Amino acid sequence: MAIQNSGNLSNAITTRYTSKYQRAAEVVRLYDQLATPVGAPQFELESRRGLGSTYTFNFLSDMSPATQTVSEDADISTQTLIDATATLTPSSLADGLKWSQLVDLSAYTDYVAARAEVLGRNAMESIDNKAKAAALQGNLVVRAAARASLDAGTAAHTWTEAAIWAAMSTAESLKCPSYVDFRGRKMYMAIAHPDAYYDLFHGGNVVSAAIYQDKGILLNGELGEIANCKLVISPSAKVFGAAGAANGTSGAYTTSAASSALDKTLAVNTGTNLSAGRFFLVGTIETANTHYDDNERVKWVSGTTTATIVGQGANGGLRFSHASGVAADNHDSVYPVAYGSPNSLVKVYANEVGEFGEMVGPLKTGTVEQWTSMGWKWFGAYGRMAENYIIRGEYSSSLDA
Repeated sequence: MAIQNSGNLSNAITTRYTSKYQRAAEVVRLYDQLATPVGAPQFELESRRGLGSTYTFNFLSDMSPATQTVSEDADISTQTLIDATATLTPSSLADGLKWSQLVDLSAYTDYVAARAEVLGRNAMESIDNKAKAAALQGNLVVRAAARASLDAGTAAHTWTEAAIWAAMSTAESLKCPSYVDFRGRKMYMAIAHPDAYYDLFHGGNVVSAAIYQDKGILLNGELGEIANCKLVISPSAKVFGAAGAANGTSGAYTTSAASSALDKTLAVNTGTNLSAGRFFLVGTIETANTHYDDNERVKWVSGTTTATIVGQGANGGLRFSHASGVAADNHDSVYPVAYGSPNSLVKVYANEVGEFGEMVGPLKTGTVEQWTSMGWKWFGAYGRMAENYIIRGEYSSSLDA
């Protein structure tokens, strides 16, 4: 008599875990919206099989405007075009989990399925960080002052309706590529954090327009677009924590001991003024184009050298682990806004592994298969092919004042 067991259904079980991974991976995409996969019609590419080691993008100069007249005696002077190239080199990402058999024997819940979702979120956040870096590490920047001087208490430093109009004027003047929406309009998009959106929504003509034209805007907080620019507001948007001007009661300290994810306290060399800021950064202040993806902002609750905090972790504690000696700083945060379109970045990925990466496992390891491991891998890259393809705005938020 044949007996059905989990081994007979290994394909079905793996498919179930993979679907959980895939579903979680698809949710987190944000800056990926600014990217078009390699092979789209607007790019002339060398035909390749597989992922390839390097992708080359070709650019041709425009011709100068004509000023010549047609002569009966001499031929016109002709022009020559100048070409340039940009390259994109794929890399890889991977991460995983490993646990003992005893953990599964002691658990009453399907931890393997839960871990598949955790892996999916981790994969897409990690992959989207590549897109985020490509979008926000460019040279085309608009801001009212140097990043370190952007002040939460200065209205001219915040994200406003006028700031969007100014950015759109710059984008169009520099021929930043746009996209055409379903109504046939030429559009751009702006990806921003809700803290920056607060000032935009509550200032200028927005409130007046909402009161007199559509009061529902005030109730649901959904503005939609300004100046042919679609607004994409997400708490996952990049924040340069503590990168702005000093808080009125400055608290610029460092951690005095390592901390672990989910910790609800933080050891600080001295934290007398951490209570003064709305949030304080735990991590490395981003003063230039190097991003630290494990930076996080937390809320002070009590304490000085041992500060009780509330953070973004699953239990209300820290989301990430941190080394001793990193910043614990309540300077004003800076909120970058990426202005562009789906044509601003390009991305490549290995079709064999997929756009969202590939889950590997669960795999049994060890002499007596006492451990289980699961992981994900991704091969690809995001790139900004030209500096005029995307604009970074940098703003403060009055919420930090």
